[in-house]
Amino acid sequence: MPSYVITGVSRGLGWEFMKQISDNPANIVIGLVRDKPPTDKRVAEELDSRPNITILEADIANHAQLKKAAADTIAITGGRLDYLIANAAYVSSLDQYDDIGTTLAEPRLFSEEFRTTMEINVLANIHLYNAFLPQILAGVTKKVVAISSGIADIDWINDYDIEELAINAMSKAALNVATAKFNARYKRDGVLFLSVCPGLVDTGHFVEPTPEQQARLGGMLTRFSKYAPDFKGPIPAAESVKAVLSVVENSSIEKGDGGRFLSHFGDKQWL
Repeated sequence: MPSYVITGVSRGLGWEFMKQISDNPANIVIGLVRDKPPTDKRVAEELDSRPNITILEADIANHAQLKKAAADTIAITGGRLDYLIANAAYVSSLDQYDDIGTTLAEPRLFSEEFRTTMEINVLANIHLYNAFLPQILAGVTKKVVAISSGIADIDWINDYDIEELAINAMSKAALNVATAKFNARYKRDGVLFLSVCPGLVDTGHFVEPTPEQQARLGGMLTRFSKYAPDFKGPIPAAESVKAVLSVVENSSIEKGDGGRFLSHFGDKQWL
């Protein structure tokens, strides 16, 4: 029975990962959330309390909670984990619509958001990998997946003037490097570490922008359309997750995919 640990399953992509993977009753799915009761309630109401789903409470930025979640997972899987999906992330609202020059006009706030974003998106995931690594090493499939973002692609930033989301982009770039470093160390042990961009997904981050923010968002979407002429806007979470899972299943150390940074198409096409 393949086993999965997925972080951030209370909503958005994390919820959809848990839903699609648990559609197969042979899969064991453990979801990590910061607040367990609401997610338990949602699983009961929307997924009919699927017996192959277990929700554990753990803030990935809390090392003690993370270690406890890893220990609790052993009791469920017998100590053998096949997949770890690092989905949980912090998205700062500071620079969703603004460039780095504008956001640096408030240096104290920028510093606070930068530290929080790096703490959760990078350092917490490094500790996540480490906490579950013994179980991954004992597993059969041995795949660790970081949910990243195409906005961390330096060529795309420069070629299409992707000015917005600077803090998030820097955190995802650092996460990609950390994931590649883990791959360089553990591919000899048969573990595939992989960073995957899920595309631009409709998860509710761009909610009710002001007219000025709407104009900036429109400019960014225009640049996206120039990059990908067939781009029609954000895709549903269900479509994104299906594509990401296909990329994960088709990737292997033998194919040279270890440590790579791929899109949901399995290449470098982010939209």
